[in-house]
Amino acid sequence: MSFTAKDVKLLREKTGCGMMDCKKALTESNGDMDAAIDFLREKGLAAATKKSGRIAAEGVAFACLNDAGNVGAVIEVNAETDFVAKNADFKNFVKVCADTVIEKNPKDVESLLSSKAYGSEMTVGELLQEKILTIGENIKIRRFERYEGIISTYIHAAGRIGVMVKFDVNPEIATKDEFKTYAKDIAMQIAAVNPLYLNRDCVPSDVLEHEKKILTEQVMNEGKPAQIAEKIVMGKIEKYYKENCLVDQIFVKDSEFTVKKYTEKVSKELNTEIKINSFVRFEKGEGLEKREDNFADEVAGMIK
Repeated sequence: MSFTAKDVKLLREKTGCGMMDCKKALTESNGDMDAAIDFLREKGLAAATKKSGRIAAEGVAFACLNDAGNVGAVIEVNAETDFVAKNADFKNFVKVCADTVIEKNPKDVESLLSSKAYGSEMTVGELLQEKILTIGENIKIRRFERYEGIISTYIHAAGRIGVMVKFDVNPEIATKDEFKTYAKDIAMQIAAVNPLYLNRDCVPSDVLEHEKKILTEQVMNEGKPAQIAEKIVMGKIEKYYKENCLVDQIFVKDSEFTVKKYTEKVSKELNTEIKINSFVRFEKGEGLEKREDNFADEVAGMIK
């Protein structure tokens, strides 16, 4: 019985195994899907399928640069427990994934999984399945971003937060220690204060209108006269900008400066212009459902 590329894809979806393993299984089973699944199970490969349904909300956020320092990646890879996130094998896998993003520039996670892993003959997807089997937990590559140019990266709390920032500045200035210190300060600011936007222009109009609507209702409910409500709302919007826009935030290392003023200060000291171009901040498990085991309910269910 022959088989097609669609059959290989379907077997991969059913088992979670690597593309080459699925192709071999179909070859050995003459294209019989059920027999191919049995083949993978017998080889211990399809064991990863059961693990794929478990909640993976731990893990790490990781960021790094290439050797030249002009291409960077930040990535989040999740596991089921914090214990596995500290495993050297898991951390090495995350580094390989980040290096592959830097080298191959995949457009999304699916493309990354099908890319040949950095320093390996296996694809990232095949390596992932191998790690699920050897480590014994569900592992998922959740998201990544890649930048080219003048970049700084920062990892906070052993992988709880990963940050990458891109700057517009003269490349010669970027090699100076003073700029590197400034760039790290900005990355740490992003990790600590979690700005949602770079500046006011980056706040989407629908978000701003929604915020104004809520604030207006709040002010009116407080019984403020309509003629001054607008001024109060605009004052609250100004506070919103200062809390959520990076350049308007108070600089955490020196409250006398905003991030914008600190940037201007360093620019003046280096006799150049520095602009923060963009940034990415990943926090592990952000927005994911965390596993909550109830031991009493579990035992009661077993008794029943």
